[in-house]
Amino acid sequence: MNYAEVEERILGGTTARRGDVVITRGEGCWVYDATGKKYLDLGSAQGVAMLGHCHPRVTAAIAEQAETLTLCPNYLYNDKRAEFAQALVDVLPEHLPHVFLANSGAEAVDGALKFARLFTKRPAFVAATKGFHGRTLGALSVTWEPKYREGFLPLLEATHVQFNDAAALDKAIGDPTAAVILEVVQGESGVNVGTPDFLHAAQRLCRERGALLIVDEIQTGFGRTGTWFAIEHTGLEPDLICMAKGLGGGFPMGAFAYTRAIREVLTPGAHGSTFGGSPIACAAGLAALEAYRDEGLIRRSATLGAQMRNTLRGALEGVTAVRDIRGLGLMIAVELRTKVAPVLKSLMLTHGVISLPAGPTVLRLLPPLVISESEIDFGVQAIARAIKELEA
Repeated sequence: MNYAEVEERILGGTTARRGDVVITRGEGCWVYDATGKKYLDLGSAQGVAMLGHCHPRVTAAIAEQAETLTLCPNYLYNDKRAEFAQALVDVLPEHLPHVFLANSGAEAVDGALKFARLFTKRPAFVAATKGFHGRTLGALSVTWEPKYREGFLPLLEATHVQFNDAAALDKAIGDPTAAVILEVVQGESGVNVGTPDFLHAAQRLCRERGALLIVDEIQTGFGRTGTWFAIEHTGLEPDLICMAKGLGGGFPMGAFAYTRAIREVLTPGAHGSTFGGSPIACAAGLAALEAYRDEGLIRRSATLGAQMRNTLRGALEGVTAVRDIRGLGLMIAVELRTKVAPVLKSLMLTHGVISLPAGPTVLRLLPPLVISESEIDFGVQAIARAIKELEA
């Protein structure tokens, strides 16, 4: 079977393609194509494989649960769901003792928007330019990129203000505002780090004006930035946090956490999910949380992230195509003065490294937290060669 041809014929138009590579298996930080060629995955399957591919602890938990119980509706209690929920709350900030379990990041965002509307009885939202929160209609409403929104209007009422512009936030948050939703680090648009002044202004303004603050930790949560959650870098205390990607250790899973005050306004049927919080997802999530904790991966992300940025700066010193190297933990951007697409293609097809774009000129690196120093060196040297080829 020509797998690439089948996917193009049946799925074409809904997914992105960068070549005809057919990935068939993965192990740790590496994936392998149908010919057996291996690639260092510095994108972690779009930021999801935080523990690498097929982490033994997670795969064992999934296999064991698959032989025990795969589904249990939410109107019945379940041992694995309870264990996972407790473990998740234990690593969340103390002021967020409640969680809703979903299947994806976009679902988590949609749920958080619903809860904000229910709590405030207000219709509108404020988000940031260049922010990304998902492609369902609710999440799309607060996502900024026009190319994602065109063709699907009208959406929920949302105002987008300049990221890191507290004065613009001040003007935008008003009586109709149910919530402000922000990322501490904007991933898709370039690994743009929110300033403490801006983030705390959002929190203060929300509290003064009766709106809720939602922080999207879908890409930044579970050690990606060197702390369990990116809010820890600035001491933020949002009303809701959205989670996914690393939450399930590679298994599809989403969630959002919320305060006691929000819990008090909820009634049975206010929100629900058929598959959210399934025993098999919770088994994977529990194993992932244990791996992050027991293997010291959160602190390791901070240390290796700083090391990787410094190594990149050394390898790319004097290269005029490079505008900036930035990031937090193992969430890193190499901003170029030219289009990034040729670098992405060269990295994958010539140098055996998979990475991600973040806008038209930014190379985004989201390596698994289990990456070794030698794998970092391999990836950095490949990146340096691919970028230097642009100037040759």
